Amino acid sequence: MTVTDGPTTSDGTPIDKEALRRKYSEERDKRLRPDGNDQYVRLTGHLTHYLDDPYTPVVAREPKTDHVTVAFIGGGFAGLVTGSRLKEAGVDDVRIIEKGGDFGGTWYWNRYPGVQCDTASFVYMPLLEETGYMPSEKYAHGPEILEHCQRIGKHFDLYDNALFHTEVEDLEWDEPRSRWIVRTNRGDEFTARFVAMGTGPLHVPKLPGIAGIESFTGHSFHTSRWDYAYTGGDPSGAPMEALEERRVAVIGTGATSVQCVPHLARACQELYVFQRTPSSVDVRDNHPTDPEWFTEMATPGWQQRWLENFTANQSGGGADEDLVMDGWTDLARRIRSKIMELPRDDLTMEKMVAAFEDSDFEKMEEIRARIDSIVTDPETAQDLKAWYRQLCKRPCFHDEYLQAYNEPGTYLVDTDGQGVERVTETGVVAAGREYEVDCIIYASGFEVGTEFTSRAGYDMTGRDGVKLSEHWAEGMRTQHGIGVHGFPNAFIVQPTQGANLISNIPHNLTESGRTIATIIRHALDEGFDQVEVTKEAEDAWVDLLLSGAERMLGAPDCTPGYYNNEGQDAGLRARLNVGYPQGATAYFAYLDEWRRSGRFEGLAFR
Repeated sequence: MTVTDGPTTSDGTPIDKEALRRKYSEERDKRLRPDGNDQYVRLTGHLTHYLDDPYTPVVAREPKTDHVTVAFIGGGFAGLVTGSRLKEAGVDDVRIIEKGGDFGGTWYWNRYPGVQCDTASFVYMPLLEETGYMPSEKYAHGPEILEHCQRIGKHFDLYDNALFHTEVEDLEWDEPRSRWIVRTNRGDEFTARFVAMGTGPLHVPKLPGIAGIESFTGHSFHTSRWDYAYTGGDPSGAPMEALEERRVAVIGTGATSVQCVPHLARACQELYVFQRTPSSVDVRDNHPTDPEWFTEMATPGWQQRWLENFTANQSGGGADEDLVMDGWTDLARRIRSKIMELPRDDLTMEKMVAAFEDSDFEKMEEIRARIDSIVTDPETAQDLKAWYRQLCKRPCFHDEYLQAYNEPGTYLVDTDGQGVERVTETGVVAAGREYEVDCIIYASGFEVGTEFTSRAGYDMTGRDGVKLSEHWAEGMRTQHGIGVHGFPNAFIVQPTQGANLISNIPHNLTESGRTIATIIRHALDEGFDQVEVTKEAEDAWVDLLLSGAERMLGAPDCTPGYYNNEGQDAGLRARLNVGYPQGATAYFAYLDEWRRSGRFEGLAFR
């Protein structure tokens, strides 16, 4: 065997890069499917009971037929930060429309046991300084994050005009009146001078397209609608005593499963975890926040400094220190160190990509070795190893997941990349064996690769009757990921075509919200009826995006997942699902200067 120069394991053993590349490729090929995103089932028709709100009863109300200055679709972080910035800018007439029963978005729906943020609370939870809140631990649990969402809503009086348990069904631009007509599933038909959308990429639950799902006669639910009435316990971590004599199947081993499996392993008589592709699970090292440290650290402007520091460490922005010190910044520090070791003459794109790969090989070998040091059964340990680059799929961080497989009665059912074969009346079949269970929990995630308008649940009709789905027929087109030509007075709050900082989504949202509030405030102050991205500005931004290098996150040669469109070539659509070519730090600096200049280049006010 020929071992190449370069990366080594933690004990100094050289890593055979060619052997790893072959292994990665073999494992990827096992999981490739021609149906791509079509392998999943949307929860429609007889499956809609999986979407019922188990947390808050729907309250009857009269339809709204009034007018508001700003209507925002989505009551998660995007709506909360944008609404807050609008309130700060003196725009009080803001209505947030949310399909859940309260603010929170993903944190409203996902209340499964063990749910936590995977990015440090101090940079993940927005508006901490504005609300004067100190997260209780480095990685806050779901109930605390949901409570913070409600805190933001109360602090900025966003509850006053909000519509909960309400879904937008249609948005139509009324050119003569320079207004948007908003229609909902509650019979509302009101107008808004401006609309903004922040429906998020992870809010439409999906089920795997497994034969027989409907035939199961036991109990079943999706993790985003956790049934504590069946399991016992509660979101705060009370033991699920009702599972003590029950056999439970969990289908899926992504981030949600990594967090809830340890709790189920302690509660169930028998737990079967069905795995198609293992997650990469690194150390989390969670710990409580020291109040004295926080008081000393939290001087004015502290959260913005932390945000900028985290982003700089993530995107090569030249940070001299690492305030956050987590798994995300660890990987970035390793990559930067490898690149800095290169001689000046070798600082080519090819050599830097090679250095990135070497660093990743070393990191993934550490993660795989960690499994061997924790999991007592050698076969289970081997099956839990992820054979792909760390950023091919969503990286996970946890200190109890691997240990869960040492619990008596907890079994990993590895399907060697093929997934579950079928569901029967009494259980789950994998690799020809039926596992009889009382309950099936689907940790199968959310729609990501489908059309934006499909996930949103509505299309929008802009100027001259053009639909957003038509304008985006070949892929997303925006300026800054915020405004779209042909859709006046409309804005989007999300990461794509902006910073595209996937390691800390809320930072993208806070900057977009600040930008939208600045634009709307300017239009109101100057008496403009309409503001719209020009065609030239949109085209120029798209051309700039396409000039960048291919993204490392979820590259086409990665194992299939939502990061790379389930391994399918999405063509131009995928090439447009990127961020600012110079990176997130550069984008945020650019956008700040764009706002502060007051010129609003690329926008037409009239």
